[in-house]
Amino acid sequence: MDRHVYPAESVYHEQMAASGDPHFHPPVIEELKAEARRRRLWNLFLPHETQWTDGLSNLDYAPLAEITGHSIELAPEALNCAAPDTGNMELLTLFGTAAQKEQWLYPLLEGEIRSAYAMTEPAVASSDATNIECRIERRGDDYVINGRKWWISGAASHRCRLLIVMGKTDPSAPRYVQQSMVLVPIDTPGVTVVRNLPVFGYADREGHCEIVFEDVRVPVTNLLGEEGGGFAMAQARLGPGRIHHCMRCIGIAERALELMCRRVESRVAFGKRLAEQGVIQEWIADSRIEIEQARLLTLKTAWLMDTVGNKGAAIEVSAIKVVAPNIALRVVDRAIQAHGGGGVSDDFPLAAMWAGLRTLRLADGPDEVHRRQVARRELGRYEEQRRA
Repeated sequence: MDRHVYPAESVYHEQMAASGDPHFHPPVIEELKAEARRRRLWNLFLPHETQWTDGLSNLDYAPLAEITGHSIELAPEALNCAAPDTGNMELLTLFGTAAQKEQWLYPLLEGEIRSAYAMTEPAVASSDATNIECRIERRGDDYVINGRKWWISGAASHRCRLLIVMGKTDPSAPRYVQQSMVLVPIDTPGVTVVRNLPVFGYADREGHCEIVFEDVRVPVTNLLGEEGGGFAMAQARLGPGRIHHCMRCIGIAERALELMCRRVESRVAFGKRLAEQGVIQEWIADSRIEIEQARLLTLKTAWLMDTVGNKGAAIEVSAIKVVAPNIALRVVDRAIQAHGGGGVSDDFPLAAMWAGLRTLRLADGPDEVHRRQVARRELGRYEEQRRA
């Protein structure tokens, strides 16, 4: 990070500005990827030992994910640990056929291509994944897909080759076995990337896209897992991904706290340094306390996932998904305030940090859904007592 990633940040922004393309792939990223591979810092997220990775546990990987959060635009991709590819590689590793792995998983593990995961839809409340309406109908030896998706992260990248699409194969089946996933090359006829959706005015380099599927036809061999297994696979995908997101949030918060401390040490107002002002010291103390709390809860959750599995850690996963983005947002907000007008400008990374973190209160399930899960588990014990 010190020798390669942080110095590359200014190069990255220069290359992006010179390209004039918001979805340009700067050469500096490939240089960083080559260095990461040379150091065997590659696919660290994947808990399965392969020729590409040593197979770290969730608890092993969590502090490394935090470190990459310090340079969120560069570090995750430099180590081939960037979402949504990480979750997609997990799905292909767990549920892909040998042919699917050969065609899609191995190029993703090599960092040669990017991918996207198409679940969320504009017409329904997609926080409840059973609401999705995209149809996947079998016709002979093919599946035909019709639907509209949005907030499909990664789909604007010029290197995106694969969409993992979740839709309904049997709307008459029980609620949680109606959905399936199919592998759709992004250049398949009928796939139209309608637009990239900016986040608080920021255009993400990999994009968050609205995509229309009109009579998109793929062979039945593109089914991932089995028919009706889509909802269960989606849950398997999200567990580890939420750990990664939360630890990167903590890394962002640490970077913001560092920026805040450096700023208040260097600025003078009303006759003394900002660092001597009591209110500023309170911001810094609260930030440190909250970061430590969030980190420990996330590490506990990672340990539970390693010891009792995704299902056993589900409530803790929901808890950290609420805690980490909210705490990181508070730290970044204080840092913005400490920077004054500079904090809301593009001269510092804080405004972009805030925009990215704010979306995480919605992505992978909104806060309200996760709080509901925690509350239901807590109340369930008293419900059992009442019935007894």
